[in-house]
Amino acid sequence: MRHPDEFNPTPEVAEELSPGIRRILCDNPSPFTFRGTNTYLVGQRAGIAVIDPGPVDERHMAAILGALGPDQHVSHILTTHAHGDHTPLARPLAEATGAPVLAYGPATRGQSEVMRRLAAQGGLGGGEGMDTDFRPDRALADGEEVGGDGWRLTALWTPGHHCNHLSFDSDLGTGYGTIFTGDHVMAWSTSIVSPPDGDLTQFMESCRKLRARPANRYLPGHGPAIDTPHARLDWLVEHRMSREAAILDALGQGPADAQQLAERVYTDISPNLLPAAARNVLAHLIDLTGKSRVTPEGELTATSTFRLL
Repeated sequence: MRHPDEFNPTPEVAEELSPGIRRILCDNPSPFTFRGTNTYLVGQRAGIAVIDPGPVDERHMAAILGALGPDQHVSHILTTHAHGDHTPLARPLAEATGAPVLAYGPATRGQSEVMRRLAAQGGLGGGEGMDTDFRPDRALADGEEVGGDGWRLTALWTPGHHCNHLSFDSDLGTGYGTIFTGDHVMAWSTSIVSPPDGDLTQFMESCRKLRARPANRYLPGHGPAIDTPHARLDWLVEHRMSREAAILDALGQGPADAQQLAERVYTDISPNLLPAAARNVLAHLIDLTGKSRVTPEGELTATSTFRLL
């Protein structure tokens, strides 16, 4: 795996990563998307699958269609999750090609009960901008296989960053063992887990699920390929566990809400980053509540005061 800072592909140019897999970087860089969204083309024969078309962008649409050979067409459009940098182009691309859009379901499918309650309270917002209008033509079940022209993908429900998040395990007959991990596992950053879009309890379970699955390479939604996938997963889990320990230690100083705990734990960041840190702390507090390690004083809300159990 190259250092993320060395990841500088030319936007809107198809780059072959391995036989049957090409990547097109959308030119939509941001603090959430790094260099931009990675769109993947899967297949070498006539029918090509597109994974994560990205945002509505005429140049990106042209790059996807322009990467097709004279005898090729888009046969399937798959999305990892319904955030605005991954799904909005799916419907225009489907209308242009006639290919169906496949995903775990609409934007809120798979949302846990606790996150549904938090979302219903209002005022919390979302982490990166949920594509609430997203509707696939067909919902994929966890473990369902999608076959195409010389390729096969297994849909793996991996919620955490987003409730309807899928990863796709590829079978191209090459033995590469490649999994498209969307925003669940990336090299350039840890995955954002921001309630109510994100759920840390789901995230950790999805990490365990992927860890049990053989793989030689992860291809994420942003940034470079990960050629030591299990080592990266282990680091991500350890990072989350160390953050949990720090939050529990800070809570030992006395009851506090997520904002107050963020100020205790994140002592070395700019004040303008504290709201994002507080959302991360809230995700941990909700998870710790489910594990009976902490409890809110009264109903669980985004501004609850928590104490140790």
